[in-house]
Amino acid sequence: MSNVSRVTPRVGWYLAGFVDGEGSFNVSFRKRDDYSFPWKVSLCFNISQRDPVILSLFKRHLGCGTMRERGDGVWYFEVNTLEAIRTNVIPFFRRFGFLSAKKKRDFAKFVTLCEMMGRGEHLTRSGIARILEIRRDMNDGGKRKYSEEEILGELATWESSETTRQTTTEGG
Repeated sequence: MSNVSRVTPRVGWYLAGFVDGEGSFNVSFRKRDDYSFPWKVSLCFNISQRDPVILSLFKRHLGCGTMRERGDGVWYFEVNTLEAIRTNVIPFFRRFGFLSAKKKRDFAKFVTLCEMMGRGEHLTRSGIARILEIRRDMNDGGKRKYSEEEILGELATWESSETTRQTTTEGG
């Protein structure tokens, strides 16, 4: 666990500046057949770099996350557990903020998404619709595996089958 108050300003501002240029705050949707809800919504803070030394600093000072190396020699540092994001990542970047308007915007949206997920809103149709709306312009739109239409369409199909299943179970 991180104690953001122990991070020296020199290191904290360096890491925040690094993320301002190289890091990203993301929300992703994964289709899940083995899940009680058709989509698993995940938040992730990540940075990729060829030099793992800088990424090790993030791991050390945030007190969470994982590092891995791709086959092409690029290293990734990522934090993708909601609790670590809530207790380590968000407090760090609230203390050591960003200079660019774009990263400030993405971080503010990321914080909102974390709060929504903490309240369980990612498990409702209206929550999913709101998450998609918030995500729309994060990271300049980025490339998405599933479109908003696919996500909402799959959710509608699931809701329909849930209603049928409940009606059948209740003997209706």
